[in-house]
Amino acid sequence: MKISKQQRHHRIMLILEDQVVSSQSQLVTLLKEEGIAATQATVSRDLEEMGAITVRIPGGERALALPELTNQQVAPVDHLRRILGEWAVEVAPAGPLVIIRTPPGCAHVVASAMDRSGVDGVVGTVAGDDTIMVAVDDEFGVDDVCERLAALAGLEVRPKERVRAVAKNRK
Repeated sequence: MKISKQQRHHRIMLILEDQVVSSQSQLVTLLKEEGIAATQATVSRDLEEMGAITVRIPGGERALALPELTNQQVAPVDHLRRILGEWAVEVAPAGPLVIIRTPPGCAHVVASAMDRSGVDGVVGTVAGDDTIMVAVDDEFGVDDVCERLAALAGLEVRPKERVRAVAKNRK
């Protein structure tokens, strides 16, 4: 059965909550038993994106596990790098914020990855349709966080003067 990535993630979460799964190949088999086709490479990416970890359970056996609460799931930096590299088209400082621009309709994807990334200095995000405002911790500084996010996206920081000019033209 063909399902979306989000549906597959949900099913994986339910399986891991319901039984002990000790390997990715076992998880692939369990998904197949439910009519969900997925390769081990796909399951590996899914587990990484979901923040899965391997834990020891009584008896010394290992099992795959997910944090209990979604807000405890931390996306790996490689996941954020992929998201920023694919969707961010511009990164710029603007006062106490970092502004990230995306194609129309894509800002929420990047903002969600940012919120789960645990990047030092990022307090949170607000996403519109094609723009994300990244709140920055004063201890880190906007310029430092902006440079790091731009580097993850494979972009250069847009100069402040250029950001102001674009904002004036939008009025």
